[in-house]
Amino acid sequence: MPDPAWHSPPLVRASIALHLLALIAVIAAPRLWPWALATAIANHLLVVAVGLWPRSHWLGPNWTLLPAASAARNEIALTIDDGPDPVVTPQVLALLDRYATRATFFCIGIQAERHPDLCREIVRRGHAVENHSQQHFHDFSLLGPRGLMRELQASQDTLARICGQHPLFFRAPAGLRNLFLAPVLARLGLRLTSWSARGFDTRINDPERVKRSLLRGLRAGAILLLHDGHAARTAGGIPVILEVLPAVLESAAAAGLRPVTLREALS
Repeated sequence: MPDPAWHSPPLVRASIALHLLALIAVIAAPRLWPWALATAIANHLLVVAVGLWPRSHWLGPNWTLLPAASAARNEIALTIDDGPDPVVTPQVLALLDRYATRATFFCIGIQAERHPDLCREIVRRGHAVENHSQQHFHDFSLLGPRGLMRELQASQDTLARICGQHPLFFRAPAGLRNLFLAPVLARLGLRLTSWSARGFDTRINDPERVKRSLLRGLRAGAILLLHDGHAARTAGGIPVILEVLPAVLESAAAAGLRPVTLREALS
């Protein structure tokens, strides 16, 4: 499959042009330097703010919904992050089997290295394993081009070695990124994917609240986000995803929606 083409987005082109104009203005009229500096700072703050908006398309292509053809087929994508987890993931797989549902697991490279058989089991059961970075750094969005390339390439190599296929999709840790990410993704043939609905199930331990958040966004073309790794626990110690997943799948079936992997939606 060909790499996703990368073209510098309008915000990046406008930022470059703005910096050049500011430089020309200062050279032509040095007294304008405070205005030029303020303009450059404001532009940097805008670019940073956009990177902190996970569902933004301003820094490059970003799947926040499935393609139109997939939505027309009444498909949705269930995506599960931060695993594999040796306790939670097997129970998630059992639930998915019970409902004959396929999902996309965005796995962390070092977690896959710790539990390679579990990663292979995900694929064996018909699900997809995609790239969620190698280390899941909290400061991922602060990495430069080389740091991003090292982190994503390491995860690509890890997951391909374990699962036998290279990931096609990438989700940034916490969804946060910067303007250097899009060209790195293009070089690696990865598509950035965020979500259309999430339940914050890593920090909210009330299954009803998580379920309501997800069901509000349940429609054709939706990309739903849950977590098997770093999953919050209910007051009774049960991972929230295990309490929420049956209700989400039953609601999807009642609405005539069919969960597919992101790879299936792409094809």
